Amino acid sequence: MLSIRQYVENQIHIITGLQGSPVDFTVPPGDPGLFGPQSAVWEVHADFTSMMLGGIAALSLQMLDPRVLAGVWDHSSFRQDMQGRLSRTAQFISAVSYAGTEQAEQCIALVRRVHEHVHGVLPDGTPYDANDPELLRWVHHTQAYCFLESHLRWRNAKLAPEQQDRYVAQYSKVAVMLGADGLVMDAPALRALFAQPAAELRVDARTQEVATILMSSHTLFKGAKAWVARVFLLAALDMLPQWAQTCFEHRPSAASMWWRRRVVNSAAFVLRWATRNGSVHRARRRVANLA
Repeated sequence: MLSIRQYVENQIHIITGLQGSPVDFTVPPGDPGLFGPQSAVWEVHADFTSMMLGGIAALSLQMLDPRVLAGVWDHSSFRQDMQGRLSRTAQFISAVSYAGTEQAEQCIALVRRVHEHVHGVLPDGTPYDANDPELLRWVHHTQAYCFLESHLRWRNAKLAPEQQDRYVAQYSKVAVMLGADGLVMDAPALRALFAQPAAELRVDARTQEVATILMSSHTLFKGAKAWVARVFLLAALDMLPQWAQTCFEHRPSAASMWWRRRVVNSAAFVLRWATRNGSVHRARRRVANLA
């Protein structure tokens, strides 16, 4: 019979896609991967709670670009399987962050091959292509911005500015390998990108439908209490820039944000206590030649 600790960690592995993942983070022994244990990427990406909330926030920003949204709308079944979509994204981020070098590069190559088939035309006639460097740049910047801001809010508010800059510069390596260019390389420049909305961003019927699916309380926490899931989802929206919150008609009061922070921080304490064999733990054993 599973202990409470084991049960909670198993649920985390299901959500992140680690359970059943084809990536083996324990081999080859000694391989630091794309970044290594001293990197800012390993530090920022290590916490499940902040990465989950940052991932939801990033997805929310990404869907505001109709070309990015069309790529998944036309070429995946995410509306029927949002959990699967989020798990696959989490698998990819874990792999490029913590897997051995060869496995990380294989994951990136696989995504590039998938992107070759993701192209089409928006309802208004605008073409889109998943390999468009501009779209790759937008997706990367939303991830880097939300992961960093989430880490500062939920894990380590005292992360040094120079370490924040290192994170932004280091994580850009993945986007470059995917085909992006023109990336910002420090935290102030990254935040400046989200100070105001870009002209091409908008909310339409597709955006609203995906937001409704994403904000359904059962999307991420199958079997969990609906109110806990709802708190986490709303806490992710709390992190968005003010203009983006307006796009989603999210108008949180100071009291509701304070209450959500209390709930999330309490849950995060339990999640961190339970997590002992995540991707970062396996990667640390690999690098230490203990795999």
